[in-house]
Amino acid sequence: MNKIFDRPKSLKAAPFRYCPGCGHSLVHRLIAECIDALDIRERVIGIAPVGCAVFAYDYFDFDIIEVAHGRPPAVATGMKRVLPDRIIFSYQGDGDLAAIGTAEIIHAANRGENLSVFFINNATYGMTGGQMAPTTLTGQKTTTTPKGRDIKTAGYPLRVSELLATIEGVSYVQRVSVDSYKNLVAAKKAISKAFSYQIEGKGFGMVEILSPCPTDWGMSPAAAAEWMRTTLSQTFPLGLIKDRYQENP
Repeated sequence: MNKIFDRPKSLKAAPFRYCPGCGHSLVHRLIAECIDALDIRERVIGIAPVGCAVFAYDYFDFDIIEVAHGRPPAVATGMKRVLPDRIIFSYQGDGDLAAIGTAEIIHAANRGENLSVFFINNATYGMTGGQMAPTTLTGQKTTTTPKGRDIKTAGYPLRVSELLATIEGVSYVQRVSVDSYKNLVAAKKAISKAFSYQIEGKGFGMVEILSPCPTDWGMSPAAAAEWMRTTLSQTFPLGLIKDRYQENP
C-alpha cells in the first residue's frame, strides 16, 4: 500500500465523525504523523477540552486526558512538572483557548512552560452551533451575530498568536493553515518543530492552525477553503511570528 495512505500508528483505526470538510481530521493526522516520525508515541500525553476537540480520545492512539473548558494549559503545566520526561501537548479550539481559557494560556506562556500548544482557529464556536468567538471576523455572520460582528459592541478579532509573541516566556509561535496541500506541508513542519522544541527543553511553543468549519460557516467544503485563503488569512496572516532560537525570523 502507498505510504501516503497508510494510517499513522498514533491514530486508531476509527472513522472520523467530524462534519464534511472539517479541518480537525487533517490536523489529527498531521499531529499523529509527527509523533510517529519523532518516535515519541510512548512518551506523549495529549490534553483536550470541551468542544469538537473533545473527541480526540476516539482517534489518537496514545494517552489523552479530557479537561474542563479552557483549562488544558493549567493541567498540562501540572502534568509536565510531575512527569518532565513526557511530551505533553494541548489541542484547543478558539472558543476554548481564546475565550474561557485566556488566563490559562497567557500565564502558562508567561511562565515559559515547556509545552506544545496546537490552537485550532475556525473563527467560531463549532460544537455548540456556530456562535461568535473571540476570533470571529469583523462583519462575519454567526448565530449570535446574524447581522455580522460589530466592533462597537463585540470588539475586534483577537489575534492570540501576536499577543502571546509579546510575552518573554514564549519561545515559538507560528500560524499555519490546512486549506491546501502546500499549507498542509507547512503545517506539519510547524507541528514537528513545536514538538522538537519541547523535546529539546526550549520552552513554550504554540502553532495556530486556521481550520475550516463549513457547517457553521454555511459553505461547501470547497468554498470554505477558498474563504480561508481570501478572507480569514487576511485577518490572521500565515507565517512565523516568533522564534527565539532562529536568527532574523
